[in-house]
Amino acid sequence: MKVVVENLTGTLFYVQVGNEATVADLKREIEAQQKLPYDRLTLILDTDSDNRHCSRLMNDDVDGVLLVDYGVRDGSHMYVFLNPLDDGPINHLFELNWCDSQ
Repeated sequence: MKVVVENLTGTLFYVQVGNEATVADLKREIEAQQKLPYDRLTLILDTDSDNRHCSRLMNDDVDGVLLVDYGVRDGSHMYVFLNPLDDGPINHLFELNWCDSQ
């Protein structure tokens, strides 16, 4: 599948991954294509749910979670962010989902 990725400057690029790809696989492709450090990448999926605009943090801490498990499909749009540099690992023990209120 081909997904659309947007960075903080608003630049769009396309990443091709297999239908059975994981979040980690996508991050590795972004790292290779855009020369961005894998371990600092954060991905947020842009979705529409029940006629509302929603976004969802895509976490790769769980092994084997497929992109399709997050609702990613061919043509999906997501945002890539770089985590700031720090002195040690940070464990994100939360799931982030939000929708625009209408």
